Amino acid sequence: MKQEKVDNITLSYLRFQSPRENRSNILVFLFVFLDIIGVLFLLGEPLIPSLFWGGIIPVIFIHLWAIPYIIAPYTFESSYYLFFGVYGVINTFIYFLVIQKFIYSHFQIIGIAPLILGSILFASLLLIMNWMNIRLLYSGTYSRLQKGEKTFNLSPIAPASGIGYVLGQVILSSFFVESVKFLMIIGVLSILSVATAYFSTSIHKYFYIRRNIEKVKQVYPPFGLPENERTMIERKGKKRRRHEKA
Repeated sequence: MKQEKVDNITLSYLRFQSPRENRSNILVFLFVFLDIIGVLFLLGEPLIPSLFWGGIIPVIFIHLWAIPYIIAPYTFESSYYLFFGVYGVINTFIYFLVIQKFIYSHFQIIGIAPLILGSILFASLLLIMNWMNIRLLYSGTYSRLQKGEKTFNLSPIAPASGIGYVLGQVILSSFFVESVKFLMIIGVLSILSVATAYFSTSIHKYFYIRRNIEKVKQVYPPFGLPENERTMIERKGKKRRRHEKA
């Protein structure tokens, strides 16, 4: 199969970072976005046991899962996208728990109304982000954007979803929280949640790669191979190009 037979939509989705860049992503997002920004707030006083255990278990899980991708990023390049997507879900969930902690602990809220409404916003954000990703892919929008085309057709629901989530969390919190300081923190966490929720779309990319692995190998032959085997392929490619020029 020749590369030109791979359609533009597929090519637009088969854009990969190097395994070393994948490892850098893990170190930055896991230890800064999740641990410093999320977990430290969750661990702070006052500690709410139900929120703490609800968050710490997936946090431990994702840290243990990250170890192979830090040690051997080349070998685990393919499943990295599944890992990064699950990380996005967990990080968004931790931010959701931190927001709930601010509402319940600092202002002594009683009842489950904030938890239910916040859960609806959390689930809606993840669903809309993944719907948006699929829409952008199959409508050809990713392909046109990569070619530098400025015009594309996308429902206003997609770009409004992130803004809607931030406003929804702030407005919801304003009914229970009177402190401007905490409202600002909740607003920042909500903005970060939009980014981490978009990371969850990597789960779809992982399964897309598995369904189209032959095309992936065609576009990027070293994909998923250990570093030493990639070096051999790159050397052969250079020799082949030299012969073609000669």
